[in-house]
Amino acid sequence: MSAPIELWFWPTPNGHKITIALEEMELPYTVRYLNIGGGEQFTPEFQRLNPNGRMPAIIDPHGPDSQPISLFESGAILQYLARKTGLFYGTDERSRIEVDQWLFWQMAGLGPMAGQTHHFRQYAPAMIQDQRQLAYGVNRYTNETHRLYGVMERRLQDRDYLAGDYSVADMACWPWILPRLQGQSFDDFPKLEAWHARIAARPAVQKGKAVGADLRRNLGDKGKDAEAARQILFGQRGR
Repeated sequence: MSAPIELWFWPTPNGHKITIALEEMELPYTVRYLNIGGGEQFTPEFQRLNPNGRMPAIIDPHGPDSQPISLFESGAILQYLARKTGLFYGTDERSRIEVDQWLFWQMAGLGPMAGQTHHFRQYAPAMIQDQRQLAYGVNRYTNETHRLYGVMERRLQDRDYLAGDYSVADMACWPWILPRLQGQSFDDFPKLEAWHARIAARPAVQKGKAVGADLRRNLGDKGKDAEAARQILFGQRGR
């Protein structure tokens, strides 16, 4: 049996993209938990893997030419794993282009905008005293997330999955669809709701989403521990 992929992970949407893909592709892996609320992403060891200091990263001991390789950025990791296995990435160049479009859309749009929505709706109330400033951020990013949900709703009018067949593009987007945390309602997006339920029913998705579930905490909580974690995550200066 080949040595497993080493996944450097914390239970965030970007982290769960990779656990879902590894489960779907039936690739053996081990998890190395890195507590981002405790600043472990800034250790020299991890920053040699990912100079950006963000989740996730992998080390594949059987990379190209059977040599080890490390990767960071969840979209790049998904592309690599899909090429490595030949799974969930289309069967010809046209279908791969379809997957790439929606994968890059998630990386450039859905993830960053939904992440800012989480920040202003969940975390910023404990950090910002000026309620006008807070309200602007909440409205700005909640509205943009609503728009992005609408993009997916229109795309899914005549298909079950974003790029036609189920692919890494769906794996990338699915963990970021969190209506309750993002001020959205599936009542406005029935096709998106059906897509979300369809993917949630997959056994590999359920296994991937469960990784690290007991470690997730609400950074909007009050208290010294939550405040310290917010300072690490949102108050970095030139790390």
